[in-house]
Amino acid sequence: MSELARMRWKCRRGMLELDLLLRDFLDSGYQDLDEAGQQLLDRVLDYPDAVLLEWLMGRIRPTDKDVAQLVDKIRSAAAG
Repeated sequence: MSELARMRWKCRRGMLELDLLLRDFLDSGYQDLDEAGQQLLDRVLDYPDAVLLEWLMGRIRPTDKDVAQLVDKIRSAAAG
């Protein structure tokens, strides 16, 4: 399984909103991430859906600056 296919599977969540946001990012922004960014996304996807939703809806800002920057990129992919 390719890394992109593995990430696509990992992005499948229990909430439609998350599925759409993460799928849009995979389609438009994942390839632009360097290896560290791709690894960070892999770690971020280990967070519970409720936390991811709060971050991606902009209701809560991650305290880790690298995670916050990645969340911004994901949100931008959905807006763009």
